[in-house]
Amino acid sequence: MEPFKTVLSGNRAAIAKLSLRDLEKILLVTLTGMSVDEFDAEAKKWLTTAKDARWKRPYTELIYQPMLEVMQYLRSNGFKTYIVTGGGQDFVRVYSERTYGVPPEQVVGTAGGTKFAYRKDGTPFLTKEPKLLLNDDKAGKPEGIHLMIGRRPRAAFGNSDGDREMLEYTGAGPGARLMMLVLHDDPKREYAYGPAQGLPETKVGAFSQALHDEAKKKNWTVISMKNDWKRLFTFES
Repeated sequence: MEPFKTVLSGNRAAIAKLSLRDLEKILLVTLTGMSVDEFDAEAKKWLTTAKDARWKRPYTELIYQPMLEVMQYLRSNGFKTYIVTGGGQDFVRVYSERTYGVPPEQVVGTAGGTKFAYRKDGTPFLTKEPKLLLNDDKAGKPEGIHLMIGRRPRAAFGNSDGDREMLEYTGAGPGARLMMLVLHDDPKREYAYGPAQGLPETKVGAFSQALHDEAKKKNWTVISMKNDWKRLFTFES
């Protein structure tokens, strides 16, 4: 089962191509049984040393400048911004505030169970358990939004089929709503994958033609990374 099969193979080239979400899965399994404080420390340590194989930069630097700009714009106009991700909630919370300006309590992600206990000196602590509480992907995203936030979003942004239900849920609310999707169609500056619009297929983060068609039918905005984004990453000049 991937990504563990790739890791166990010992193929360093294949391991280097693992996505951040794959690495999150590995962290979830290998760090189960740790206290949440130990997990937090290990995640911070990994984030300071791990670098993407292509850009040779820390993963926390590979964030989209337009994404930061729109979040800052919304916050400056009285909106509260949240990260709703299929990635591990505890892991994303480690870097969300420093990287995106989103505090840990405004991150909704795939969440595992914890168990309360006491140390020998009587200090209470929480231990991570291998129990899935919320799979924050597809239908799990609006379910997680209701559970963790309790409000229907006014605006939602996504880039894959895993975001479909979240955008549908947002659009079903009364009043003005904004639904946007980013299409990764820039192989030179980033990547190109779909399979929408004839782009290559991908096993992770697929953007299907059906989703593209639904977006056009419902007047959601589809953003072309290639044509609409002048600058992708914060480190670009």
